[in-house]
Amino acid sequence: MKTSTDPRHLKRREAVKTLFAETFASQPNPSDLVQKILAQKEKLDKLIRDAAPQWPIDKLNKIDLAVLRLAVYELENGDTPPKVIIDEAVELAKEFGSESSSSFINGVLGTIYKDEPTKNG
Repeated sequence: MKTSTDPRHLKRREAVKTLFAETFASQPNPSDLVQKILAQKEKLDKLIRDAAPQWPIDKLNKIDLAVLRLAVYELENGDTPPKVIIDEAVELAKEFGSESSSSFINGVLGTIYKDEPTKNG
């Protein structure tokens, strides 16, 4: 059972905080996970843009963008089941985002997940 003290959840929370801060200024000593996400930022942003074409990246809520970058990175690079990644992203959106963040993130990730036949087929 996942809890708020689960080490994986805490690692994701810290990554989202750093990614959010990174949208404003370069952060000293980001974690390995954050460095890997930032190294793939262009690729991740393209997937987000393709899944939510009505929302330009520069117009997205910055915390939503941080959560999406983390989740899309995990969908593309991890061995965690996609439904777990999406659930975790929705929980992070509820914790940090606005009232509509969780449903927006759920929709974007659902679109990316269903458009990735090699990952979920």
